Amino acid sequence: MNCAICLGYLREKNKCSGCNSIDGSMPNYCGKCIIRKCKTIADNKSGFCYECGKYPCLRLRQLDKRYRTRYGMSMLENLTHIRDFGIDDFLRKEEERWKCKSCGATVCVHRKFCLHCKEPRGE
Repeated sequence: MNCAICLGYLREKNKCSGCNSIDGSMPNYCGKCIIRKCKTIADNKSGFCYECGKYPCLRLRQLDKRYRTRYGMSMLENLTHIRDFGIDDFLRKEEERWKCKSCGATVCVHRKFCLHCKEPRGE
């Protein structure tokens, strides 16, 4: 997932620095994440799941289903895009996709409104 659209990363209080941060700012449940701690991901060239022989594993499929259902975002589609077009292209598209139409702030995937101006996010 693009950490820049996560509630933990966007919030003002108890801000998380992202899944790959080493400063200890992430919530406990993120620190225990099976995907984040996966040795195969840590040891492969790209640092992403798509290089794994078990891709997509059960945990990733469950997470993808939850995010598609609740938030309209697919982890598996994101990984396919990164694999096919690179991380820079993915992040450029994400920046545009998650930009508030009213104020230009980054919209949180976990909320149906902009945290900055409170306008509903466009789907």
